[in-house]
Amino acid sequence: MNTIFSKIISGEIPCYKIYEDEKTFAFLDINPESKFHTLVVPKLECDKIYELPDDYYSALWNSVKKIAKHMEEVTGERSLLKVIGTDVPHAHVHIMPFDKTWTHGRTLKLSEEEMKELAKKLAF
Repeated sequence: MNTIFSKIISGEIPCYKIYEDEKTFAFLDINPESKFHTLVVPKLECDKIYELPDDYYSALWNSVKKIAKHMEEVTGERSLLKVIGTDVPHAHVHIMPFDKTWTHGRTLKLSEEEMKELAKKLAF
């Protein structure tokens, strides 16, 4: 299995990187449901979060916690978390700032310049 997320992590596919550590990688979603919509993935390919080895499972949730808190500081809004796991067969968590106008499945059309600016504001 060589998922799109593995290709992003390896640099094969460009992204708007937000955060990286030894076991996790975070980047802006290119089809965001809200501004700052971020995906956090383990660097280990694994289809389901609950099948991750314990060290990667813990690392993923530690990164989610760190990024969600940082997102709240940057946006001034509560962070929302989503775990769906059906769109890409690589464990991942969505983090988005609370937006009263949000509806599931909505996609914003942001320019490359807007995406770069969001990544710059949110990056560690």
